[in-house]
Amino acid sequence: MKARFVFLCLCACTSGLLAQNTDSTRMAIERVIQLYFEGTANGEPEKMHQAFHPDFNLYAVNDHDSLWVRSGQAYIDKIKVGEKNNRQGSILMIDYSGNAAIAKAEILVPGWRLFTDYFLLMRYQGEWKIVQKSYSWVPVSAKP
Repeated sequence: MKARFVFLCLCACTSGLLAQNTDSTRMAIERVIQLYFEGTANGEPEKMHQAFHPDFNLYAVNDHDSLWVRSGQAYIDKIKVGEKNNRQGSILMIDYSGNAAIAKAEILVPGWRLFTDYFLLMRYQGEWKIVQKSYSWVPVSAKP
């Protein structure tokens, strides 16, 4: 009877630790994506540098049906410091295993485009960083 009680206690403690680790991992990934949202919406390139690995690239298909690859630094360089806009970002999905994660987000720029971003994130040196962003968009009307 004592052995069964100890086993049940160990199982409960282990599952609690796993849930806590899972929650903290997800929250850490969400924080990185929030840095991206805030950096682009508020003209804060330093937040972009915190979110992205220095060598990250962006991938999209342009209007000419060609793969468009941009360096992350070129992307960040276009952020005008202090220039706020009305971009609205939301995280749709996060999945991770070990040190690798993927996330899907939508960014609405009212009256212009709805972007769908797919992020590849890696955890190294104790931090999560976005190492790649692939995205697409659809136009949205200026009127609701």
